[in-house]
Amino acid sequence: MITLGIDTSCDDTSVAVVGDEGIRANLVSSHLIHAEYGGVVPEFASRAHTILLYPLVNLALKTAGISLNQVDLVAATAGPGLKGSLLCGLSFAKGLAQASGKPFVAVNHLEGHIYSVLLAHPQLEPEFLVLLVSGGHTELLLVKAPFDYVEVGATLDDACGEALDKVGKLMGLGYPAGPGVERLAQKSRSPIPLPRPDPKGLDFSYSGLKTAARNYLAAHPDTSPADMAKGLEEAAFDHLVDRVVRAVKKSGVYQVGLCGGVAVNKRLRSKLSAAGDEVGFKLYFPLPELCTDNAAMVAAAGRERYEAFGESTLDASAFDRATFAQRSSP
Repeated sequence: MITLGIDTSCDDTSVAVVGDEGIRANLVSSHLIHAEYGGVVPEFASRAHTILLYPLVNLALKTAGISLNQVDLVAATAGPGLKGSLLCGLSFAKGLAQASGKPFVAVNHLEGHIYSVLLAHPQLEPEFLVLLVSGGHTELLLVKAPFDYVEVGATLDDACGEALDKVGKLMGLGYPAGPGVERLAQKSRSPIPLPRPDPKGLDFSYSGLKTAARNYLAAHPDTSPADMAKGLEEAAFDHLVDRVVRAVKKSGVYQVGLCGGVAVNKRLRSKLSAAGDEVGFKLYFPLPELCTDNAAMVAAAGRERYEAFGESTLDASAFDRATFAQRSSP
């Protein structure tokens, strides 16, 4: 089966073609205009999606070496994300499916991130834990079976990537600041000691860390940016690792997938790998190009949903927020 995937959940326009043999094309166009404003401007994102979708679909099909007639399924992100952006890709996908007579499937973006791990590790089978860390989400999920997810931990306030971006912005690193924070941290000689968040249970909290970093920068204007970046990363990632270790021990599940934009960070991968060696759990990483928002993971998730449940109706709505998994203890 050949699936055409479309993702316009935020500020990246992505189109992919995924077949039985794997990814045949995965194109992502990032909207650089947002860097001028230090964050995503929703109206600009929507306009860019509208301009880019048609040529990207044509280029993806050309890259894959196929025509639209050879596509078996069209899948698109329905949410969560920026509603205006989502409507661009969702509406385009529905129109394309209807005009070409292809079935259509609406995909949850967070489920797509889980499939980014499975694209790289098709042998991974439930039960397994997933740490999803992106600019807008920090969640710890237990995958009990295909399409059966239990949320065992989630952020109570800011997401990890959001905290990195906001503190990085205070340091003048622009948007998105996460990659700049990582580059700076590698030059640090004396990391700034910042508090490790510790809410109850397996939940996450990053607002306190963000505030502590902001207050430190205000009180110490001559602070080395590299040392602040390193201190920020260490505190943020220690919190993630602590929750994963707790979840593994509590659930007895010793398979852990890492996904989302922050999953590409080498220091986070290193710290989780060390914890895995110590505690005995096995880690599964996506390919680096599948960590950030992309349509290949949407196509993979859409294909599995179609095979299990059939096509979506064309009145499937875009949503900015929605419950992804039932909340429970592992």
